[in-house]
Amino acid sequence: MPARPSDDERPDYLTPVIYHTLLALSQAPKHGYAISQEVEEVTDGRVVMGPGTLYGTLQRLRERGWIQETEEVEADAPHADRRRYYELTATGRTVLQGEARRLAGAAELARARAVLEGS
Repeated sequence: MPARPSDDERPDYLTPVIYHTLLALSQAPKHGYAISQEVEEVTDGRVVMGPGTLYGTLQRLRERGWIQETEEVEADAPHADRRRYYELTATGRTVLQGEARRLAGAAELARARAVLEGS
């Protein structure tokens, strides 16, 4: 079995779960359930995170320094005092931007080769 890269190494690509988790946090801090709901919605149900996947991903992203817990919460939101809110760090935003550029380049290549509709 190949060794996993260390947490401070940046991968060549992000998994869909990690990419969409970072993307969900790109506009504003969110709590875990809101992240999972947004990911499921924007992927039309193709990426669904159960609690184990969601909270395991959040923990790994925190360990890598890509997200952090924040005190910035919606004060009037239900259960705000019991929920943990997360936000992107500068490093997390840089990683997200790199992956977005990689995906845009891949889509551009697919269009150039008439793989995508409208090419």
